[in-house]
Amino acid sequence: MLMPKRVKFRKAQRGRMKGNAKRGSTIAFGDFGLKALEPAWITSRQIEACRIALSRKMKRDGKIWIRIFPDKPVSKKPLETRMGKGKGGPEFWVAVVKPGRVMFEVSGVSAEIAAEALGMCGHKLPIQVKVVKRPDYEG
Repeated sequence: MLMPKRVKFRKAQRGRMKGNAKRGSTIAFGDFGLKALEPAWITSRQIEACRIALSRKMKRDGKIWIRIFPDKPVSKKPLETRMGKGKGGPEFWVAVVKPGRVMFEVSGVSAEIAAEALGMCGHKLPIQVKVVKRPDYEG
C-alpha cells in the first residue's frame, strides 16, 4: 500500500476540503482519466483496489498513472477508551481529493476498454466520479 517514507509530523490535523481542485484538474499523461466530482479522503487501500481493478480489466495492456498520493495520516483512539489522554496514534493514510481532481489516467487501450476499466475503478471509490478523455484525443 502507498504511504510516505517519512513525514515532518507524525500526526496531522483534519483540515478542510472546501472549494475545487486548484491543480491536477486536466489530463496530463494518458488519454482517459477518472475525475472526482465530490470532496473526500481516499485511503491507500482504495487507491490500491483501483489500481488492481484497472490492471485486471486492461489485461496489463496500456499504461496507468496514479495522480494522487496518500500523504495525510489519520489517527484513531483505540476502541473502548475513555476520553482525554491525548490524540490517538496514526492508523492509516489518506489523499485529500477535491472536486475536479483527475485521480487516475490510462492510455494504450481502446476507448471502450478504458471507459469500462475506469468505471470499475469508480465503483471502488466512496465518491461520484466521471470518465473524461483528453480534448485532442482521436480514437
